[in-house]
Amino acid sequence: MTAHVSKSKFKAKALEFFRQVETSGEPIIVTDNGKPTLEIRPYSEKKRDPLEALRGTLLRYDRPTDPVADDEWDAAN
Repeated sequence: MTAHVSKSKFKAKALEFFRQVETSGEPIIVTDNGKPTLEIRPYSEKKRDPLEALRGTLLRYDRPTDPVADDEWDAAN
């Protein structure tokens, strides 16, 4: 289970919590007035395909083969 710690307690013992996360690998949630605001977790480098990172970012493109008019082309201005 993920531990929840208040900001004031985290501030007082930050290095201790960092070491705890490093050794256990379990994240810690830092709260502000009882609401989660931050998650402290071990760093993991994710190697992703650049196209995979862009998947789902294009919402809609109606006519991809139509030419772009001069007044619609930002680079021409």
